[in-house]
Amino acid sequence: MFSEISRASVPKPEAIRSIIEQVKDCWIEGKGDTLASLFTPDGELIVPGYRWKGKDAIRQAAADFAKNTASVKIEIHQIIIEGSHAAVEWYWEDTAVTGQKNPADDAIVLDFVGNKIKRLREYIDTQTPKTQSNKG
Repeated sequence: MFSEISRASVPKPEAIRSIIEQVKDCWIEGKGDTLASLFTPDGELIVPGYRWKGKDAIRQAAADFAKNTASVKIEIHQIIIEGSHAAVEWYWEDTAVTGQKNPADDAIVLDFVGNKIKRLREYIDTQTPKTQSNKG
């Protein structure tokens, strides 16, 4: 059974959806400071091959990404929420400053403490989007 403290630390589904939309907007708009503010002080951002822990590291990772990226397009396909956890499926496409487009189908798992992200782990599929145009 949840104690009052535990119940208070579980965000409402509407809050989780709002935070996920904010994460999406931060990547699109290149707002590393705002992205970092969505995490707990010891929050983690994990993508294949990389792990950043703490707001400063997350802010720097987002800033470094934005420096090398001309644009980002994200389309959320679905959000599944269970207590203080969420799973997101979205289509991501960034265009590097060189003009190279990088499409990916992503699955993201998030853990929340209150209304902050404790851990965001992204699983990136870069192969499927490249083959979708070849379907009959």
